[in-house]
Amino acid sequence: MTTGRFLLGGWTWSPALLLAGAAALAAYLAAFRDRRRAGYFAAALGLLGFTLMSPLDTLADGYLFSAHMAQHILLLLIVPALLLLSLPRSLPLAVRPRALGRPFAGWIAGVGAMWFWHAPALCDAAVSSRPVHALQTASLLVLGAAFWRPILAPREAERLAPPGAVLYLFSACVACSVLGIIITFSPVEVCSAYARPPADGLGLLGMIRGDWGFTPERDQQVGGLLMWVPMCLVYLSAILAQLARWFAEPGRAVTPEAP
Repeated sequence: MTTGRFLLGGWTWSPALLLAGAAALAAYLAAFRDRRRAGYFAAALGLLGFTLMSPLDTLADGYLFSAHMAQHILLLLIVPALLLLSLPRSLPLAVRPRALGRPFAGWIAGVGAMWFWHAPALCDAAVSSRPVHALQTASLLVLGAAFWRPILAPREAERLAPPGAVLYLFSACVACSVLGIIITFSPVEVCSAYARPPADGLGLLGMIRGDWGFTPERDQQVGGLLMWVPMCLVYLSAILAQLARWFAEPGRAVTPEAP
């Protein structure tokens, strides 16, 4: 197996997922007359399809922990953010009970998802069991949406004020960085299933170990670095957007003094 052949042939097309995506897009277009934000929804569906059907998913299915980590970042942070951005700005997102709609609950949902699913027993279970893997995928999307709701809710009144949003995002970055550092430098396998890859009839291990130079130890280090650096870049981008929002508020405009 060569890298080029794998990138071209490593796709696993799922008719059920494709039909679900088409139905979701049709429902979105039918539900909302204002379609100026439909591009965000289409991007979310496209990225979700890439995450679950591309060679990335093949690698994450027991071969590379770092590919699994990349999937988590996309499912928890990127796809839910695009889905929220796709909603019309006038749409309320009321949550019942009200405690679940509070920012602290959203913070716990987003940060807790990464810590929870990287407990060794749960990480191994998600690799070895299809039902657990499906539950993990669905939970990351839901918990990611809960995390982003205080930041990207359609209505301004339902969002955190910029100073609170900056603290919310910065503390999430710190919490995920701590986990990323632990994974990067841990001498113990976080997800031992990746040290025992499945039967390799396609020659993927030869490509991964030989052509790419990924040992299990290096794979875990790269996975930890993905959580440590790219995730914080996502949070940093959101922080910069909140600072721009803060300084764009009318009350903060500075009027030059008359000479």
